[in-house]
This record gives sequence, structure tokens and C-alpha cells, in this order.
Amino acid sequence: MNTIMIGLDIAKSVFQIHGIDAAGVVTVRCKLRRAQVEPFFAALAPCAVGLEACGGAHHWARLLQRLGHEVRMMPAHYVKPYVKRNKTDGRDAEAICEAMGRPTMRFVAVKSEEAQAILALHRTRALLVRQRTMTANALRAGLAEFGIVAAAGQQGLARLREEIAAGTCPIPVPARAALALLAVQWEHLEIAVRDLDRQIVRLARQQEPARRLMEIPGVGPLGASAVLAKVPDANVFRSARDFAAWLGLTPRQAGSGGKERSGGISKQGDRSLRTLLILGATACLAHARRGAIKDPWLRELMARRPFKVVAVALAAKMARIIWAMLKTGERYRANHRGAAPAAI
Repeated sequence: MNTIMIGLDIAKSVFQIHGIDAAGVVTVRCKLRRAQVEPFFAALAPCAVGLEACGGAHHWARLLQRLGHEVRMMPAHYVKPYVKRNKTDGRDAEAICEAMGRPTMRFVAVKSEEAQAILALHRTRALLVRQRTMTANALRAGLAEFGIVAAAGQQGLARLREEIAAGTCPIPVPARAALALLAVQWEHLEIAVRDLDRQIVRLARQQEPARRLMEIPGVGPLGASAVLAKVPDANVFRSARDFAAWLGLTPRQAGSGGKERSGGISKQGDRSLRTLLILGATACLAHARRGAIKDPWLRELMARRPFKVVAVALAAKMARIIWAMLKTGERYRANHRGAAPAAI
């Protein structure tokens, strides 16, 4: 069996194989159970194996690389156009095999176990932050039903929690008991989020590339750690603009009849990383606006565009700087003074 390319459709228990030879003739098409996958590829001569970048894909990619195979991982939405009608696991594997051979296909770098461990911290933190926000909103909404409101922000929320804990809220006992549970839940979530923050900051400070990225104004331990975990190889992107486009920080493009139009940012790619960069840029810009903005580019942009638009533009510029530093290994070189310290 002279197989040179294999499309592997992975799942929880059942895996589909579709392989072809140099002439494009199908040489293998079969279904494997989870325990059969490693023995199958261990007995196979080295070849190119295509995967969709989905849950568990990086684990199988690392395993296949250890067995001597070349792994080509692709975004799932890039594979979808190659799926024929009447979608099945077999046709998915065939589509993967077809897509991986396209000369213009874009591939995903395989993440290490260490990078995925850090990503687990970020994803857990993001989940807990969402739950914390939901709990705070539920607490405020429950008290508002009885005419008790407080100012927005942490101080207002703290006052509401203090009133519930002291039992001074003029609300019925059953409601007070229920809302007290929400207040306690919020405190537990706050402690858990702060603990994860400390872990992420400690790990970021132990990494030399992360320390270099934190020299960029607006990039802190959370942002630097997330970048290194999500971008194992900057060479996957041909240019700094490609990296910014992957983050969804470049304008949407639409063209017809020779006319090209640009819209707002595409918001494609990794939402969490884009959010961290925009938050960092917003904090940096707010700091710069309190004093004299010394960067001419930023000063001119602030004079003619709204604050949030400038913040997104600054985030896109930060993304380009990050790519250049990852690719070249250089340190950050500021061309002006007075920038805000990294905070996100």
C-alpha cells in the first residue's frame, strides 16, 4: 500500500480514514475505533496526514508526529467546501484528504502540551469571569426587584453584598436567603479568578519571550501568555498584516466590478486574544490621553477619529509589533516616550 496522503476524521470513539497514492487513487478507506488508531499509523510508512483543527486534534497531531508522519492541520471551515453532498464521516475524511493537497491551503501549527496547559488556564479563567459577571448581574437584578440599586462597578456591588451580609436589606426572608447565595458565589468566583491570574502571571514571567512581549505598552502577562500559547509558530503567518487579519483586527473587504470597499474590522479568528489586545490598547490610550500624547501617529488619529476606533487601530498596530518580535526574536523598540505600562 503506497499511501502518501491520508485524511483522518477524528471523533470521540470512531475515526474515519481516507488515503490516496501519488496518482490520486484511493488506497485505503476504513473506519477505526479509538484504540486502533495508534497501531494503524505505527504500522504505516511515513506519509502526510490531514486533520481538522478541532477538539483533541493537537493530541493526535503530536502522536502522529512522534510516529514519523507529517501532520497538516487545517481550520474546519476551510475543509467544509470540499465536502460532497450527503455528509458522512467517510466523506469528511475524503474532504480532508482533498483539502490538504491544495497549494493555497492554510495550515495550523501543532501546539505543545505546555502551550495547551497554559491555554487551559486561560479558558478556565474566561469561563469563571463570565460566571462572575452573570452572578453579579443576577444579584443586582434580584435586588432591583425590591427597589434596591447601587452604582455600577465594584464599589456598588460591594455595597450590595455588605447589605445582604448584614441583613439590613428590607426584602423578604426567602429572597434574602437566595440572594445571599449569589453573593457568596460571587466571592468564590472572585477568589478563583484571582488565583488563576496569579498562576498565569507567574508562568508568563518565567518565559523569556513573554517577558519581551510585556515590554510592549498595553501588553501584560495575560496578553503575552495567551499569544505564546495560541501562536506556537509565528512563521505560519506570511506578514504582520496576516497575523492581524487572523485576529480579526483588519477591515472587511468586499469587491465587485473592480470596486473595492473596506468596512469595519472582520472580527474573525481568535476572539479572546483579540479582546485582550483591544483592552490593553484601550488602557494604554486612556493613560496617554490623560497626559500629552507624544506619538505623532496616535495624536493625529485621536484628533480625527473616535476613541474606540483609535483603540482598535492601536490594537492592530500592537498585533503587528507582536508578530515582528516573535519572528525576529528582537526586543521592543519604542520610538517615543510616555507610553502606558503593560496592564492586560
